[in-house]
Amino acid sequence: MPTKTLKIPTADGHADAFAAFPDRDGRHPGVLMYADGFGIRPVLREMARELAGHGYYVLVPNSFYRHGPAPLIELPEHIGEEVRPAVFAQLMPLIEAHTAERVLSDADAYLWFLTAQPEAGAGPVAVTGYCIGGLYAMRTAAAHPDRVAAVAAFHGPVGVDGTGLFAKLTARVHLGHAEGDLTPEALGVLNQALDAAGVDHTSEIYPGTTHGFTMSDTDAFSAAGLQRHWERLLPLLNRTLKASR
Repeated sequence: MPTKTLKIPTADGHADAFAAFPDRDGRHPGVLMYADGFGIRPVLREMARELAGHGYYVLVPNSFYRHGPAPLIELPEHIGEEVRPAVFAQLMPLIEAHTAERVLSDADAYLWFLTAQPEAGAGPVAVTGYCIGGLYAMRTAAAHPDRVAAVAAFHGPVGVDGTGLFAKLTARVHLGHAEGDLTPEALGVLNQALDAAGVDHTSEIYPGTTHGFTMSDTDAFSAAGLQRHWERLLPLLNRTLKASR
């Protein structure tokens, strides 16, 4: 699977990024993938390559490039619960500094760059994200209803911006929640808000999962949860991106 390390011009400099795409000629539908708070690392590269193998050009930017290129901190091969507090103590200032205004400014640059790549189609595109990246994905889709056809967020804090965000969405949406993050009652409230905003969505709790379940380098990893994630994500992209070509 061909891969590249890239530099994306932004209003505040250059964001380093990883891209994976199919090993065949032609232009492929674009997917912007936002990493979780731990950032670009082997597991994210593996997931991008997996998705690219299904026929997509996948771009994974370093959201926190203003503080330096990835990896911004030294991460262990396995991010276990015993090291998680110390790791997050280093990451939280970066996450807190990445304001909604910065997310949207960067999203403009990422989408322009993605659709300008010679291996990527001109659009529409999809956006997916994990943990805090799920929130970034939702903000990106809401800000670019004319360019984003699908958005998927997994174990992300997608409701923190309030229901006003939902009203701006025109993309098809899938939300995969960790059982440890959301009660059935809270899921019902969230889904009622999505319905009220007229969002074409699926939104569900993945059984037996905890926050971060898609990431195989953490204690939260669930093989069943990751598989369910692919079973939801791939049909969504096929319906919205490949069907439109």
